[in-house]
Amino acid sequence: MTFVVRAARDEDLAHLYEMAKLTGGGFTNLPPDRRALTAKLDRSHAAFARTDGAIEDELFVLILENSETGEVRGTCQIFTQVGQRHPFYSYRLSTLTQSSKELNRTFRAEMLALTTDLEGCAEVGGLFLHPGERAGGLGLLLARSRYLFIRRHRTRFPDRILAELRGVIDEAGGSPFWDGLAGRFFGMNFQDADQFNAVNGHQFIADLMPKHPIYTAMLTESARAVIGMPHPSGRAAMRMLENEGFAFENYVDIFDGGPTMTARVDKVRSIANAREGAVIAVDGDGGTEALVATGELADFRCVLGTVREVGDDVVLGPACARALRVGEDDRVLHVGRL
Repeated sequence: MTFVVRAARDEDLAHLYEMAKLTGGGFTNLPPDRRALTAKLDRSHAAFARTDGAIEDELFVLILENSETGEVRGTCQIFTQVGQRHPFYSYRLSTLTQSSKELNRTFRAEMLALTTDLEGCAEVGGLFLHPGERAGGLGLLLARSRYLFIRRHRTRFPDRILAELRGVIDEAGGSPFWDGLAGRFFGMNFQDADQFNAVNGHQFIADLMPKHPIYTAMLTESARAVIGMPHPSGRAAMRMLENEGFAFENYVDIFDGGPTMTARVDKVRSIANAREGAVIAVDGDGGTEALVATGELADFRCVLGTVREVGDDVVLGPACARALRVGEDDRVLHVGRL
């Protein structure tokens, strides 16, 4: 059974909506709202249709499909340049050190400051894999296919990239971080704020959130405990990002306090290590498992398949070649499985 990552199409709306209902909240890039999802697809179609190489504020939506049955089992997104339409807010966690000679003591206070430091970065997000498919490397395929897409269209992306990880959500669907901080200013619970943000954007944050730094000592213990912590279901995703070269640099999400990971685009391992070669044969004589991609823009396709390198060229396994719709003399981009 082979799965392929491809560009999203209009007929994927129903699948996206069904997956959005399974996220459990706190998943801003995949809201369970048909109008918002349709707008995302429209924006993605426009991005795939544009052929010049300049950097613009765009969104690419990708779909994970069972190439044998046509079933849609996952999705992910790539934003080319955040913070262009609306400010891209994060909290930056920092430490203020103060000393008192009279008391002979030094105090170190942690603070959260509202910032737009990450404006202009690309972003990988919106990754969701159907619960029934969370095995066999499909999460890895979805996540890393985005980097091969970026490598394939490098001029469309800036030099820095980020990934926001969902923060800790309690069993009732609430956020300890939101309840301890922003909820006090907005008069709405986390679920309502999260849904409003997903559908309408977070300009309301700029309108209502206090701009001065907030001492974390003033927050509830439950709120402090989750600052920079990923949701338990996101720990594997965090390790995957770290393996790619992303790092946590004290930026956290303004809604749930989850960590924001950042990297230099050309230092991301899958981008830096990817190689391009011609297909010189298709056979079943073995090889190593790798991510393999072909095509540009709406024709982009990526699979986990068997690759055998012969100099600068490659031999592909039959299932891999069939899912990619390539044969001899076609060129593919490939990178080994981490």
